Amino acid sequence: MKVIAAYLLAVLGGNTCPSSDDLKGILGSVGAEVGDERIELLLSEVKGKDLTELIASGREKLASVPSGGGAAVAMAAAPGGAGGAAAPASAEAKKEEKVEEKEESDDDMGFSLFD
Repeated sequence: MKVIAAYLLAVLGGNTCPSSDDLKGILGSVGAEVGDERIELLLSEVKGKDLTELIASGREKLASVPSGGGAAVAMAAAPGGAGGAAAPASAEAKKEEKVEEKEESDDDMGFSLFD
């Protein structure tokens, strides 16, 4: 991730074809160390490709990845034929979702962009 972030920063900064030294300079400015093999692998994969096309391709691939929508399906199906018993269940599910969101947003779990 660090190498990809450095590559994106270089391209967004106006360097359309960043070199290994450019990426090392960006990573070194924040104290991050990355092996040369990772940098070379990324540069070989993106060589001759447009950044906007790479991002669009990645979005298409991510669109097909399931992202845990099972609870939403169960909640959407319940009001259709469950009658009055569905209301307490859906209220409990909403409370649980709110608690999870709060826990996730409070802590970054010790990770940062350049660790």
